[in-house]
Amino acid sequence: MSSVILSVVAGERVPDPIRTTPSTNPANTADVVGLIGSAGADVFARAAAAAKTAQYGWATLPAPQRGQVIANVGRLMTANKTRLAALVTREIGKPLAEALGEVQEIIDTCDFFIGEGRRLYGQTVPSEMPDKQLFTFRRPVGAVAVISAGNFPVAVPSWYIVPALLCGNTVVWKPAEYSAVVSNAFYEIFAHAGVPLGVLNVVYADGADTFAGLDQALAAGLIDKVGFTGSSEVGSRIGELCGRHLQTPCLELGGKNPMVITEDADLDLAVEGALFSGFGTAGQRCTSLGTVIVHESIHDSFIEKFGTAVREAAMGDPREDVLFGPLLDEKFAAGFEKSLGWIAAHHQVIGSTGRVGADNPRDGFVGDPSAGLFYHPVIVDGVRPDDELFLNETFGPIVGVTTYSTLDEAIALGNKSGYGLSSSIYTTDPNKAFRFAQGISAGMVSVNNSTSGAEAHLPFGGNGKSGNGSRQSGIWVLDQFTRWQSLNWDYSGKLQKAQMDTVTVEADDDFLLPD
Repeated sequence: MSSVILSVVAGERVPDPIRTTPSTNPANTADVVGLIGSAGADVFARAAAAAKTAQYGWATLPAPQRGQVIANVGRLMTANKTRLAALVTREIGKPLAEALGEVQEIIDTCDFFIGEGRRLYGQTVPSEMPDKQLFTFRRPVGAVAVISAGNFPVAVPSWYIVPALLCGNTVVWKPAEYSAVVSNAFYEIFAHAGVPLGVLNVVYADGADTFAGLDQALAAGLIDKVGFTGSSEVGSRIGELCGRHLQTPCLELGGKNPMVITEDADLDLAVEGALFSGFGTAGQRCTSLGTVIVHESIHDSFIEKFGTAVREAAMGDPREDVLFGPLLDEKFAAGFEKSLGWIAAHHQVIGSTGRVGADNPRDGFVGDPSAGLFYHPVIVDGVRPDDELFLNETFGPIVGVTTYSTLDEAIALGNKSGYGLSSSIYTTDPNKAFRFAQGISAGMVSVNNSTSGAEAHLPFGGNGKSGNGSRQSGIWVLDQFTRWQSLNWDYSGKLQKAQMDTVTVEADDDFLLPD
């Protein structure tokens, strides 16, 4: 509390921030977790220059040795798992069990990429010429800018930073300001794991200064790749900016994730999945459930069971055993209030709405609701395909429900919003499962599981308003942080011209077997 958390450029803290703001605990807004010193656009550009300078030396370190640094990170994350998770819970209000899972995801990501340091494979390709060999190599893209959200303040950055470093890139990381204390702890672990100075730089800045700094860095040729996790609106602006410089960013954006529940589904299992994916992390995941699309024949049974499950779910102090805690920050509370304004006269609201307090209580609330940014979980039945509530991401504890009669109709409803991140179907019929997976536009499909719950070695990403088709995690993210280079080596001692000097093997085209 006594010191201000400052940006880091080439291993040095950057003094004289343009402003200092407190980061508070959303479950207890009187608890100031830390003081954040925000930097201007010039600091972002300086960090990009430092990353660019450090990149060649880092890339010349053999990939297995870079993998050893990632192994060091994984071990330190393991040693600090409970401390880092407790800090996540305190600064963004994520329940401790989920926070521990988030740190475990970093460890899993490190475990996976340790081996990739020895598997950055290229190929040996046969040539059409004699005395000539063809090869392909993965080469690092260079200096990478990573801009991440705070709802997953350590797991999501690791999806970018770990593979980027493993592949020989350097990084400028701009985390969310409302999770900056956690981000600083994350950086310190990397720094103590042996990441050289300038290879990982951190800039704390607001959106406007970040965008201006990124613009400067791209114009100066200091940034070779941008990774962004956040809203679709901001992602489109970053995509436009990168396009001016002939770059393709890695965009992981919002979602309005559908869950289809068929007439043959295990209804209790579907309710459990809807509860977790709709209200876990207070509905503040990009993969949170947006709309339940339930078969008309089981709608009433589902609503009864789902309403009971939501009513009985534990919410409150995230240090306790609860399904979800507060909203992340005041700005998200304001955004969620706007979403609640989309509830219309033709909707049936199940449960209370608005902020939990003495005048709007919730039975069984754990802790003191007046201390933090706690909002009632709400189900809105009867949403229509042209409703704002159906079409837009809400980023809070609210789930819409609608019905369908045929599977084709359900798939069309699932694609209607234009998002395409995650999706789910509950069914006991394999035919329905495969038809749904084939027809839905989402980059990720779950069968008899929730819309949330990515594993560290499976491709993560969306389409449409949810992203530009790029993928994170597993071997697929290597295509974001490496570029293919081809090499041809002619040792014939003469110039051999492809497609011109090749030998043609003649055939007797008139040959026929005897009758």
